[in-house]
Amino acid sequence: MNLKARMTIGAEAMHVVCCLKQVPDTAEIGIDPETNTLIREGVEAIANPYDLVAVELALQVRDAHGGWVTTVCMGPPQAAAMLRETLAMGADQAILLSDRAFAGADTLATSYTLAQAIRRMDQEDEVSLVLCGKQAIDGDTAQTGPGVATRLDLTQFTYVTRLDWIDPQSGSIQLQRKLENGREILKGSLPALLTVELEAAKPRRASLPSVMRSQRAEIPVWDAQAIDAEKGSLGIKGSPTWVRHIGAPPSKEAGPRFDAAEGISEAVRQSLDILFAEATEEPEAPEPAETEAQ
Repeated sequence: MNLKARMTIGAEAMHVVCCLKQVPDTAEIGIDPETNTLIREGVEAIANPYDLVAVELALQVRDAHGGWVTTVCMGPPQAAAMLRETLAMGADQAILLSDRAFAGADTLATSYTLAQAIRRMDQEDEVSLVLCGKQAIDGDTAQTGPGVATRLDLTQFTYVTRLDWIDPQSGSIQLQRKLENGREILKGSLPALLTVELEAAKPRRASLPSVMRSQRAEIPVWDAQAIDAEKGSLGIKGSPTWVRHIGAPPSKEAGPRFDAAEGISEAVRQSLDILFAEATEEPEAPEPAETEAQ
């Protein structure tokens, strides 16, 4: 089903969907040298910071134009705690996608699962906008959001730093996105998917009453059957990506240190001597390759 074909121009209220991921705190993460996988045991799980920015932006859109915000996450049962955080921020509803069949998914399988869930949401309440973080801090691929947009045939905007305006009446949107050497102002049609940078918004702090209400809220859990997913497109079975090796880069030795206690000029002279010596060193000539006579 094509969401773009279902978008009703002129509808005031907007249904905004935010896709989130629960990630390990990368400041504490380790790597298993035998399996080449992240060590998650004993590591605190947090909401992906980019995704929380997306939630804040979604709340701002709802507050300005009316409608409601749905947050969705694919993950184990404990990911419900992160979704409660979004409810405390002000999201209207949250849905957890949890099924053993989802385990081990790469970005291709993850985007399929999220897209199937959004299709179901759209059947119940027409989706106007999908927001995602630019990337997850545990993978840094920035592929899942664009994958969802491609599967749903949505107008796609990546690396968004500012949302200028949305006009639900005409079904149009204008925003700014980051480029390598500047910024770009773009205008497009709804429904659309945005992947946002950290500077796009500052996540709000949840009030204590909101936190208390979020703890009592019911979070529906959808499995593969609930989103009408094909088993071969989920989890490991639907993931063509194979990681051969993962590891931390080798540590570098510290460079020379110069003590200026006995005189700054002497320390400067020593540093310049080393710099000039490195600049004039000739690279070693490669050994001639052995060739086999024909």
